[in-house]
Order: sequence, then C-alpha cells, then structure tokens
Amino acid sequence: MPALLEAVHYDRWILHVLLLLPLAAMPLVLVFPVRFARWIALAVALTETVLGVGLWWAFDPGNPGLQFVTDLPWLGPFGIGYRVGIDGISVMMVLLSVVMMPLVVWGSWRGIDTKQRGFYALLLALKAGMLGVFIALDLFLFYMFWELLLIPMYFMIGIWGSSNRLYAATKFVVYTFVGSLMMLVAILWMVKVVGDASGTYSFAYAHLLAHKDAMGPWGGWLFVAFALAFAVKVPLFPFHTWLPDAHTEAPTAGSVDLAVILLKMGTYGFLRFA
Repeated sequence: MPALLEAVHYDRWILHVLLLLPLAAMPLVLVFPVRFARWIALAVALTETVLGVGLWWAFDPGNPGLQFVTDLPWLGPFGIGYRVGIDGISVMMVLLSVVMMPLVVWGSWRGIDTKQRGFYALLLALKAGMLGVFIALDLFLFYMFWELLLIPMYFMIGIWGSSNRLYAATKFVVYTFVGSLMMLVAILWMVKVVGDASGTYSFAYAHLLAHKDAMGPWGGWLFVAFALAFAVKVPLFPFHTWLPDAHTEAPTAGSVDLAVILLKMGTYGFLRFA
C-alpha cells in the first residue's frame, strides 16, 4: 500500500476543534454587541493559532503517511464519510491559515465600519472553509468546503467592497462556480467508475487512489476537469480575469485572505488531487 495511505491515529481532536471552533463562534459574534464580537473573533483566531502551531509541532515529518486521521460514517449509503487528516503538504497550509487569522481579524477592526458583526461571522466561516479544504480526505467533504468558501467571499466583496463590488463579487462566483461544477462532475464519475470496478462506492480519497488503475481511459478527462477547477483558483491564464477585480474591490481583510490563502488552494489542489 502506498505510504500516503498509511495513517497514524493520535490527537485527532485538534483537527475537529480547528474546524468547528470558528463555526461555533459565528452565532456569538452575531448576537453580542460589536465591542464584544470583535474580541470574540480575535480570541477564536488566537486560539486557532495556538492549536495550529501545536498541530505543526506534534506533526511527525519523518512519517510520510497521513496523520491525525479520523474516518467516521456520515452518509453511509452514499459512501460519504467525515474523513479528515493531514500530511506534510496540508499541515503547512493549515499553519499558514491559522497564523494569518489573528492579523486579518485585527486588521478588520479599523477597516470595517459597517455591519461589523456580520463581517466577523463571514470571516470565521471563511476560515472554517479554508481549513476544511486542507484537511478533507473525502472528496465530497473537500468539494463541500471548496464551495462553502464562495458564500462568505461573495458577501465580503459584495457588501464591504468598493464602488464596483457587485460586479467583482459576481464575476468571482461565476468563474469559480463553473470550474467547481466541472470538478463535481469528475468526482461523481470517478466514484462511479471505481465503484463499478471495486464493488464499493466511496468518496474516500484513499479508496479512490488505491483503485486509480480502474479509471482507465477516463483518467485523462478526469484530470482535465480537476485541473480546470484548480486553474481558476490559482489562477492560471486565461482563467485569471476575475482576480484583478476581486482584489481591487475586496475589503483589506478579504484581499489578504484572497492573496495569502485562497489563491494557494488551487496549487494545493494540483498537488493533492490532480
């Protein structure tokens, strides 16, 4: 079995807290007054940073397999599970995400002067989506978090952006959604092809990778579909025209996330899946 599929199970709760804490804090920042909401958002961001650094410290670079792995049933009849874990690639992306989080939250204190509580809630949702993308080991879960990022980013640009914000937000969503739709079709077809060959229909990345030879002539087409989705996110020419508008119109906090994290997701996708 490839080393990538060898898993080490320990301290798995860290990934769950990293993923769920921002989501759990969203209602709090929405109901508390702004003067408390900003501190709640910052406290969550700092907690995430401490946990992320601890995760990086506990990570064993000498083990080429997956670590901190959890594989729990979710939508069993459809082969979908709550499967998360990290390796040498994803641990660095998680670390980058959590280290930037307090800086982005703190920077928004002065940069956002309207609807602050809504902005903090969207910022937390954005962070949860980013982390979900980097730790997902189930392609359905990966796709869910990949698409989840569109919602907070659209509203962050569309509400708190500059004068041409609605155009930039819509262009960002259309480009990324079309690319992601192709990836969804590829994921579903991959699960079908591998399931027909192996007798087990599962979105588990380890299962699909172990039976990659079953894809046969479909492999090239599946690569193209994934590559297009990731090329939009990087972005690569000629799928890059949404980026100048999004960067120009987005608020500072959104632009930082866009430059530091979101654009790296496309490269991460190429390294992980394509």
